[in-house]
Amino acid sequence: MTILANPQHEQLQASGLHFGFDPWDIGTINLNMSCLRGLIEWARQDGLPDDPAYWSEADLRRRIKVLKSDVEPPTLTRHVAFVQKMAAFAPALSCGWPAGNPWPGKLAAQVAKDVRDGTLSTKAIPPEIWFPLVRAAWTYIHTFAPDIFRALRQAEQLRTAAGPSAAGKDAEVDAWLADPANKVPCHYDPEWPEDQPPEVYWGMLMLMLGVEDRHHGSLFGRSSAASRRRRAKVLRAVAEGRYAYGLPVELTEVTRPDGSTGPWHPGFDLYELSRLATILRNASFVLVGALSMMRDSELQEIARGSMVEHFNAPAIASTLVKGHQARPRKHWWISEPVAEAITVAEAVSPNPSRVFAPLQPGAVNEELDGGDMVDSFIAFVNAGRAWSGLELIPKGKVRPHMFRRTMAMLTDQFAGSEIALGMQLKHIATRALANRSTRGYAAPDASWAKHLDDTVHAARFRRLKDLYQVHGRGEEIGFGPGAERLKGLFDQIMATVKARHGDARVEDDLLRKARITIRFGALNNCLFDERNPAGAVCLDNAIVPEGHTGPLEDRCRPDRCPNSVIGTEHMPFYDAHHRTQLKLLQTPGLPACRKALITREAERAEAVLHTIRGTTP
Repeated sequence: MTILANPQHEQLQASGLHFGFDPWDIGTINLNMSCLRGLIEWARQDGLPDDPAYWSEADLRRRIKVLKSDVEPPTLTRHVAFVQKMAAFAPALSCGWPAGNPWPGKLAAQVAKDVRDGTLSTKAIPPEIWFPLVRAAWTYIHTFAPDIFRALRQAEQLRTAAGPSAAGKDAEVDAWLADPANKVPCHYDPEWPEDQPPEVYWGMLMLMLGVEDRHHGSLFGRSSAASRRRRAKVLRAVAEGRYAYGLPVELTEVTRPDGSTGPWHPGFDLYELSRLATILRNASFVLVGALSMMRDSELQEIARGSMVEHFNAPAIASTLVKGHQARPRKHWWISEPVAEAITVAEAVSPNPSRVFAPLQPGAVNEELDGGDMVDSFIAFVNAGRAWSGLELIPKGKVRPHMFRRTMAMLTDQFAGSEIALGMQLKHIATRALANRSTRGYAAPDASWAKHLDDTVHAARFRRLKDLYQVHGRGEEIGFGPGAERLKGLFDQIMATVKARHGDARVEDDLLRKARITIRFGALNNCLFDERNPAGAVCLDNAIVPEGHTGPLEDRCRPDRCPNSVIGTEHMPFYDAHHRTQLKLLQTPGLPACRKALITREAERAEAVLHTIRGTTP
């Protein structure tokens, strides 16, 4: 452990050993200590000597062989790597250790037969957890945070104004109770009997009367007749229904699961306020982690004032930790909700430099556990659903690295996203903007398959319905053979609706039953039908990858394919593309092959423009 925590120790240098300059991460050290504990326990059960100096390389190989049947290859790799590290550490160990590597010339993954095919072991967060979790985080940051900050300021003002003495407060107590607008603060307890008045929050009442809460015994205690009289007056007001829970703060009203409307929280006492500050920090951590694709370590490195502009877009600057000993400063592009979440986290953080930091004063360890923050937020949201109106977040494992995996997978649904993913995930390779890990993060996840499929179909139907309505108004919806086919289908549906004297609901039903397959794209819209793919130009003389369904988008020919619909929104692109190619042809000294390529592009764009204009070449 000393070697991992201090790889520059003078004893290591004296032994001629060099294990880098930076100490290992605490989590990595803990994993290695777990491997050591497991090895020691196995050695005792196997009857080996207590002193590892008397173990042999064969004993260590046998240990790994025994483990092979109990753990997965990635876990076995970690144990093999630990044994190999110990062999490297052997010259500096005081306890002794077999000096030779049990598997010379082999990597730990080779010994464990841990074959990686680019598939990540990290699972995406299921949609039934992802959506309510992200919505809850955003609701706390955007809707509930103003109420919490207002209550925190009010509590601080009351503490600042409170005096140390309760003497001479009789007249003030009577005047306060005489005002019907004043309500006695009480504790909220969901298990308190409904037929009994709630328990008075004496400490809060003292602050509202301008006295430090620690003196409530002298003003409302039972030790004197005067204090008992004051206490009785307060309890009588509560019995008459003149009470409120916690601080007198107006809260945002929400619609609750039972259909009722009301404040999102029963009322803030001082302890609850301190918890809510922590919950705001945790909500911010969840939202930033979910929408930025930053690692846990990168999130915790965010410093105050880190929101910047990077290539004319809002970004967050933080430190890239994983795999970079120099800890370079990098940028992650962010959206407005992420910027708002970081602002909220900055507001609750007591740390002068860090955004995500412990809120307890004098905390010994300034590092936070990302998993604990996520679990705490989920538990708090679910416990307060009866008041907040938020959706239930189902049980399931949620960790910061799973946010990264899930958002990468969702982003990959958009064409051309791999380069952007590589940049945001910081998978920048030497000559590329993405690497094999990028595809692993973006790989589809079975738990999202149905949701994404349903979402795509719903989005396509909305666009199709818009085209139907445009055609119904007599406006142009597109050009080309595919557009003519689509117009014919729309005319048939309109005729049927008219014959049935149908309404909009009948139109929707007929549109769905027509089973029009359409894919909306940047260059054209495609009517490719998997049930009848004949005629699709993209499939002509093509080798279709095993398991692939649908058109081959990289072979699309909008100028020739009978499935192509050139929409009115595509016209500016082809016009600009045609003019660009003609301008390029005027470049002097063009090689023949380059000139042929540009000419072909210009002719294809011109063919599409002729289709739009109804002219002939």
